[in-house]
Amino acid sequence: MTINTIAQININNKRVLIRCDLNVPIENGIIQSDARILAALPTIELALQKNAKVIIMSHLGRPKEGLYTKKYSLFPIFEYFKKKFSNTKIYFSNNFLKDISLKAGEIAILENVRFNPGELNNSVILSKKYADLCDIFVMDAFASAHRKQSSTYGIGKFVKIACAGLLLIKEIDALKNALKNPKRPMVAIVGGSKVSTKFNVLHTLSKIADTIIVGGGIANTFLAIDHNIGKSLHEPNFIFEAKKLRDKYNIITPIDSRVGKKFCKTEKSTIKLTSNILKDEEIMDIGDQTIRKILNILKNAQTIIWNGPVGVFEFPYFRVGTEMIAKTIANSNAFSIAGGGDTLSVIDMFNIHNNISYISTGGGAFLEFIENNTLPVIKMLEKNFKNILYKKA
Repeated sequence: MTINTIAQININNKRVLIRCDLNVPIENGIIQSDARILAALPTIELALQKNAKVIIMSHLGRPKEGLYTKKYSLFPIFEYFKKKFSNTKIYFSNNFLKDISLKAGEIAILENVRFNPGELNNSVILSKKYADLCDIFVMDAFASAHRKQSSTYGIGKFVKIACAGLLLIKEIDALKNALKNPKRPMVAIVGGSKVSTKFNVLHTLSKIADTIIVGGGIANTFLAIDHNIGKSLHEPNFIFEAKKLRDKYNIITPIDSRVGKKFCKTEKSTIKLTSNILKDEEIMDIGDQTIRKILNILKNAQTIIWNGPVGVFEFPYFRVGTEMIAKTIANSNAFSIAGGGDTLSVIDMFNIHNNISYISTGGGAFLEFIENNTLPVIKMLEKNFKNILYKKA
């Protein structure tokens, strides 16, 4: 991978447009978690130190494209930045597809890019408008690096210089180190609702990990190969593919499960062998036998990759498995790398941030990089680097 980084480029007095991932939870205008903002700060701070004119853009949530929606506005993030950079002039622009006037050392925060028609389908017209705003484009939103959208990918085709931010480089390096020469045994935990969205990454991980532990709806699809799983969430169309994976690789599925009859927070759990699930029961967590088996595997691991909970951890009676696994990873001496939105929520819930070796800000990007060892944005940055070399020659 040969790309430019913001640390290598002269950005003094240049208009530097940084694509961050500021997609944070906001309720009633109040930011609930600033983890992703904090992860973005080093690149922004470096740009200010290097006397750049700093322009920041990001998406937030899933608004209807082209339509302003107050709940998805980045204005609360602008308010956050005003407090964080109290000695810096900061502007908020909700009509930014025109030239932005800034002095060196100032910041402009742009409104949610998903309010702009054409963002999601990588509009050439919109990508060019973004490119016209800056002299240098800095891609630092790892969590969106798997998306070919105007603000992440399309803009890179029309700017003279496109480079990576500090967070993007940090994320890529951490994943490469974990995957290239992992200390063994290497254990991967893959949870979540759908095996279809993670089938390819399961296949890739099965080739490099010594053990794969599956949880959630993904595990249910594996259990459905041999068992009646009642009304549990699973994907019947992927049972055959799951069987092929299970028969070829070392994939750990639940021995017993916590089940309930209603999908609600107040539902009490009952532990049952996976061979004894009734038609009106739903698997929502792993059982105690399974927990003991998984914890023994994790205690011997030297590398752990963790993506997704193993149960409905939002419900108090069905979070035992996820909690025990999370705390065991946190107390392990293994190199641990965790990624994905729900995984980050689990880490928040049990306050184990300081005990995970590396926490990735990405979910889809995290998985796609594991699967392909690259991302669309990386390819774009590599191409821009080559174009610069060609022009210099």
